[in-house]
Amino acid sequence: MIHSLFIINSSGDAFLEKHWRSVIPHSVCEYFLEAQRANPDDVPPVIATPHHYLLSIQRGGISLVAVCMQEVPPLFVIEFLHRVVDTFQDYFSECTETIIKENYVVVYELLDEMLDNGFPLATESNILKELIKPPNILRTIANTVTGKSNVSGTLPSGQLSNIPWRRTGVKYANNEAYFDVVEEVDAIIDKSGVTVFAEIQGYIDCCIKLSGMPDLTLSFMNPRLFDDVSFHPCVRFKRWESGRILSFIPPDGNLRLMSYHIGSQSVVAIPIYVRHNLSLKAGEQGRLDITVGPKQTLGRTIEGVKLEIQMPKCVLNCILTTNQGKYAFDPVTKILSWEIGRIDVTKLPNIRGTVSLVSGASTNDVNASINVHFTITQLAISGLKVNRLDMYGEKYKPFKGVKYVTKAGKFQVRM
Repeated sequence: MIHSLFIINSSGDAFLEKHWRSVIPHSVCEYFLEAQRANPDDVPPVIATPHHYLLSIQRGGISLVAVCMQEVPPLFVIEFLHRVVDTFQDYFSECTETIIKENYVVVYELLDEMLDNGFPLATESNILKELIKPPNILRTIANTVTGKSNVSGTLPSGQLSNIPWRRTGVKYANNEAYFDVVEEVDAIIDKSGVTVFAEIQGYIDCCIKLSGMPDLTLSFMNPRLFDDVSFHPCVRFKRWESGRILSFIPPDGNLRLMSYHIGSQSVVAIPIYVRHNLSLKAGEQGRLDITVGPKQTLGRTIEGVKLEIQMPKCVLNCILTTNQGKYAFDPVTKILSWEIGRIDVTKLPNIRGTVSLVSGASTNDVNASINVHFTITQLAISGLKVNRLDMYGEKYKPFKGVKYVTKAGKFQVRM
């Protein structure tokens, strides 16, 4: 499967390498670096070399490159590399070159446990934390003095059961389960406001703090919305296929229970609108006027609003005034950034002013694309609704209903 792993920084230096089956020369990374220099924004995830296959991902300013000697399912290796980064983020809060260098020992211990002779072994966070304790200041000082490591001397109890993702003997004074539904909308809207294309990528993240071995069942009122789904290994897939019900014994702690996709054939209501006017005339100064406002938010507040306007190449500079937020124009990339923040419906954000043009430039192409980023809490754009959540297990009574937390944008269950 995977013979070696190289972690490369933005400068092209492989600052960490790990070999499982045989030591592969460092020079194999040159094939990846050559492809990265040719097209930094779109590096092929799979690169075939005369003797190896390179599979890579880019996250957090670093690149993880796995080297294989024979053909393997590419998505299998790429998913494993993403799991490695997720594990580093879980252990160290973030995954950057500096953090990895500060925790070299723990990183190598994790890679040893996550991959056995080139094949994935333990990838669940709660199992890894039983094997390798997360670093902290006191444990680091004690290991330095005593010469010990973070690796546990006993095998995690979950590894010996038919539910390897959950450790046994879990006990909590207060049993709680938190579910967070996150949806990301990707849409293309023409200048008249008509939606040309729209799709939703959604996630259901959980934080489970339940004693014993609980068995949960989660159902939706409109599960036919989902066009494509992927689940955590704890979900019983046959139960989903037959009745569109999520039945699972969850791991202890945080997990991503489900990811789903809703395509453009479904009606997606875009909750924000942009009114814009850009006029450019050769030999004169142009005018720019943009107003942003909410459309359908069901009483929710739109926060974290940011606009990125790709101006035409003939634009030299922008002299603008705004009634909210701040703006910046990059004369090299021709991108105008406007950070608004929260939208106040009583006074809609507006930016207007003059646009300087390059002398003698053509104004035939005056179309400017606008990228809008925003966040809305407690609102599912897709209209997804939870029907019921049942819980069974030792010392548990069947639980019906969902209690919604108003501030966190989550629904939680308290026993």
